[in-house]
Amino acid sequence: MFENEPPHHQPDRPAADPVTVDAFKRAVGSFATGVTVVTARDRHGAVHGFTANSFTSVSLDPPLVLVCLARRAPSLRGFSIGGPFAVNILAADQQELSGQFARPSADKFAGVGYEPGPNGVPLLAGVHAHLECRLEHWFHGGDHVILVGYVTHAEVADNLPLLFHRSRYGQLS
Repeated sequence: MFENEPPHHQPDRPAADPVTVDAFKRAVGSFATGVTVVTARDRHGAVHGFTANSFTSVSLDPPLVLVCLARRAPSLRGFSIGGPFAVNILAADQQELSGQFARPSADKFAGVGYEPGPNGVPLLAGVHAHLECRLEHWFHGGDHVILVGYVTHAEVADNLPLLFHRSRYGQLS
């Protein structure tokens, strides 16, 4: 799906039995995360977006972030090396928006308030924060692609973030 796709490498796996899917999901689900909607615009101008809680900062110098996207996700078409994207960190009252971008849909942006950022990518209205990025690297990560972005701009609002823990939404009190 990507231009200039790197070769797929499968590292040697240990001889021990792998963890079960259920045990793995329970363990990683116990880690509380924020909720983001990652947005991009493909080379034809179409907007793409997906919900992700697999998001983290990587480096302060240079400012890098990491987000993961399923390899089979239609939104993958919106990403290319050097291309812009945005990480919209959802506010506590945006649980419905999280669900809208998590489900398959022909138009995930239907009824969603947004404006194009300086690089043309959608910046969602009412979010807790947004980071505008340029895609620097991407890597294979099992059934996901790991996207690493160079942050070019960041803004934070005076509201609370939406949190996700053990398959439930929550907020700071």
